[in-house]
Amino acid sequence: MRLGFSLGSLLSVEEIFDCAKILSKYHADSIWIPETWGMDCCSVLSHVSGIANEPKLGSSIINIYSRSPALVAMSAVTLDVISNGRFMLGLGTSSKPIVEDWHGIKFENPLHRMREYVDVIRLVMSGKKVSYDGKFFHLKNFGLLIKPRRTKIPIYLAAINPEMVKLTWDIADGVIFYLRPLHELKGTIEMMQSKRKIDVTCQLITCVSNDYEKSITRAKKTIAFYVSVGTAYRQFLASHGFKKATDVIFEEYKKNGLNGNHVFVTDDMVNSLSICGTPEDVRRKMLQFVETGIDLPILQFNPVENVKESFELLVKTLARDMQ
Repeated sequence: MRLGFSLGSLLSVEEIFDCAKILSKYHADSIWIPETWGMDCCSVLSHVSGIANEPKLGSSIINIYSRSPALVAMSAVTLDVISNGRFMLGLGTSSKPIVEDWHGIKFENPLHRMREYVDVIRLVMSGKKVSYDGKFFHLKNFGLLIKPRRTKIPIYLAAINPEMVKLTWDIADGVIFYLRPLHELKGTIEMMQSKRKIDVTCQLITCVSNDYEKSITRAKKTIAFYVSVGTAYRQFLASHGFKKATDVIFEEYKKNGLNGNHVFVTDDMVNSLSICGTPEDVRRKMLQFVETGIDLPILQFNPVENVKESFELLVKTLARDMQ
């Protein structure tokens, strides 16, 4: 079975490297490094490539507003050279607050921008001189000085709404899903894969502990965070059976922040959106997600207490699935 691991948001740089060292002893499919408002994923991936020599390496995700597509293509080609052809480029639109408030760029036309962004990146990665005149991007005689190791690096798109899902199946090599209920995942994957086969990945909130309640609490806190600050995720979950719960979680967030609103995350949400519990629970729940049609489960590691011990427990739990 292919298994990926997402390392980042709750970890320090040193902890990411420690986790990568642990994974280097196993046969993980891939290591994905997120990027929001913390560490730069390209820098971290560059170092991780030297720690874990076997897994593929993915950005998860680089947003399409804060960097030019030419710069992202340069980063992708460089990381692919450094990692000996193991890099996968994960792209997404991010969100209006992040793009406009933190990067000072207008968040507009994400679908059209994404299509052009991917077009430009693929042209640049080909190693040829590029001239491009689109609505958003204009290049004239741009060419890489570095020789690409591969002229076709896989591109994965993060997709939430139906329009971005459709675009992903039109232009990408793979999709990165996140926070999608089990029942919705199965239906969407079946429908889209019947049109064109791509690599279906899904990042899954993952918490393991021999103490069941501690793992559930960690999962609820992560779900509550995304419901609280992620408008797109909140709206998506509300439209797929969790409106009452997401409304309560968000109202509590507006009153008191993240100090306790996780208690309003329901058991149904935990069971449908995450992989958590004891080692036995984690393995069983992971297989439930695989049965939806996911080609590559990407386990978003959420440590329960000690990071190294928690990650070692997770990896040992799934070691026999990484053959």
